[in-house]
Amino acid sequence: MTPTEGPSPERSDTGHGPQPAAEGQVADEAGATGAASEGSDPGGGTSAEADAPGGGRRGDTVAAVVRQWQAVHPGLDTGPMEIIGRINRCAALLQQAEDAPLRRAGLSRPEFDLLGALRRTGHELTPGELAKETFSSGAAVTKRLKQLTERGLVERRGDTRDRRVVHLRLTDAGRDLVDGILPVQLAYETAVLSGLGGSEQGELASLLGELLSQLEGRLGVLRA
Repeated sequence: MTPTEGPSPERSDTGHGPQPAAEGQVADEAGATGAASEGSDPGGGTSAEADAPGGGRRGDTVAAVVRQWQAVHPGLDTGPMEIIGRINRCAALLQQAEDAPLRRAGLSRPEFDLLGALRRTGHELTPGELAKETFSSGAAVTKRLKQLTERGLVERRGDTRDRRVVHLRLTDAGRDLVDGILPVQLAYETAVLSGLGGSEQGELASLLGELLSQLEGRLGVLRA
């Protein structure tokens, strides 16, 4: 996860990337892998065998769930579950660990989303623009901005032509905070991905990019 975003509804974006569920919560894939996500070992270890469905290097929580579904419905195509379930499970585990630097700074992930958006865009944004940048609701953005403003991390400027419009920007303290946390986040992500070789990381990034591009273009159609 790098400091980029892709459209998804009401997700939490640390300036990193799309998250698969609203307000920092990761949704299980159609409820199919819910048992795997609750109370599981963060290392992903289960009694699943090494030759579990999905061709993973070792068994994981999703592989165990897939085996159970295949036992109940032998003819069921579990291919989508093996991909989406693993994406959701990885996202949940990564988010739990990545939140640690933010907690030490006294920030929630959604709050850092707003700070990160103001930092990476490099210019003032209105609350509405911030909502679009972080894929959050207007009400949620308003609440977070109040807290960040009270902490002296964000400052407001009224529009000279329209009193109803407010422009937001980082204070020096807000900018320093973002710049201090981001390297820690990236160092953590580098460590997490160290188990994959450079070519594997490149292939995974390419495949995820292709999937994200398709979802961004087709998600509305799929939901209809």
